[in-house]
Amino acid sequence: MYQHSDDKAEFSPLIQSHNHETHGDSDTGPASTTFAIVFTTLVAVSGSYVFGTAIGYSSPSQSGIMTELALTVSEYSVFGSILTIGAMIGAIVSGKLADYIGRRGTMGFAEIFCLLGWFFIAFSKTAWWLDIGRMLVGFGMGVISFVVPVFIAEITPKELRGAFTTVHQLMICFGISLTWLIGAFVNWRALALIGSVPCLIQLVGLPFIPESPRWLAKNDRQFDCEVALQRLRGASKDVSAEILEIQEYTELLKQLPEPSVLDLFERQYARSLIAGVGLMALQQFGGVNGIGFYVKSLFTTAGFSGNIGTIALAIIQILMTSLGVVLMDISGRRPLLMISASGTCLGCFSVALSFLLKDLQLWLAGSPMLAFFGVLTFVGSFSLGMGAIPWVIMSEIFPINMKGLAGSLVTLVSWLGSWIVSYSFNFLLNWSSTGIFFIFSSICGFTVLFVAKFVPETKGRTLEEIQAAMNPLSTKS
Repeated sequence: MYQHSDDKAEFSPLIQSHNHETHGDSDTGPASTTFAIVFTTLVAVSGSYVFGTAIGYSSPSQSGIMTELALTVSEYSVFGSILTIGAMIGAIVSGKLADYIGRRGTMGFAEIFCLLGWFFIAFSKTAWWLDIGRMLVGFGMGVISFVVPVFIAEITPKELRGAFTTVHQLMICFGISLTWLIGAFVNWRALALIGSVPCLIQLVGLPFIPESPRWLAKNDRQFDCEVALQRLRGASKDVSAEILEIQEYTELLKQLPEPSVLDLFERQYARSLIAGVGLMALQQFGGVNGIGFYVKSLFTTAGFSGNIGTIALAIIQILMTSLGVVLMDISGRRPLLMISASGTCLGCFSVALSFLLKDLQLWLAGSPMLAFFGVLTFVGSFSLGMGAIPWVIMSEIFPINMKGLAGSLVTLVSWLGSWIVSYSFNFLLNWSSTGIFFIFSSICGFTVLFVAKFVPETKGRTLEEIQAAMNPLSTKS
């Protein structure tokens, strides 16, 4: 089986760095943040904010929607989980869309569906229209969840890639948290209209940002690739070495036949596929969307104030995700993942213990606080690494010729897991609140072992170096 080592030789790139003569006073030093990279990233992660608002919407809206439209628990569970059905459909087409119409075009395409979905929800008079709107938003989310981290990974230099790609998760957290907070003061229809605002922001901003240089190179638009990369790196930066590495790797991959879905399961992609699919599955089956979609009712079930708990979660989520952004390119991906997964394991165990004590009629005064501590620990730990890093890893480990197919598969697995958990969570909570959180805790504990065994450290390497090391057979001429 595939094992990891701290020895750098294991990840020595098949594509070697080239020395290029520099001309004039152009800057060839370490990568620096430019206005173009910051602005382009902010436009891209407006879609991530939409992602977050959609996830956060169902919790503060539950009582209002169920009362006004007379929905049962089962009908509301359909509304909450149908988001992930739409996301699975979006995930299936996301890779091909991103390959054919580009990363920018795909983001714009997704936002049109999100915008329509929010309007359907805001003006719904029946459960049927409500579900259609939720599914449309989900479709857009499924596309966004793939294309945004891939786009950011492809435009940023290796020294900044981890932190910038993590901003995707940070904006998801902002979307969730602010939706929870705003939802405490406005009704569910107004909250849906507010959710449409970031869709419009991204649609307006997309014409003003460059396309991914790697996508342009793949599509034989070499001049546009150089222009886009120069704009992103700054006018004084010598980009010749980076351009050459991108072009060499792209030309190498063009010698391979057009990939099919079955090609994903060949031996040369096994390392990437195990890491990508495994991380996404474990991320979802650790229970995050069950907690995120129904956090208010979860606190109420545990005997704690839903509003106080939700506000505390919103604050801790933003703080811990921000810390994750800072640590991503300092500590590396793997250590942060293992710390994060350990924290989610502890958090779920604490919630399970709280429900167990409540069932046994023991320590009734303290069990709500234990549940509060557990959910807070889970959400904070998840925000630190498990929320963002699987998407960062997914955007880094697949070669450009397979990224569309592989990304669609990995994103589909993520949303399939999300649907299973979000649809079944209310029923499982009624079946055995203690049992379901012990199961979540066990899965989170297993995640630590999985990361140690199968997930590579990608910090400080170019995408071409990572992909050549992860998929060596695919780059042999």
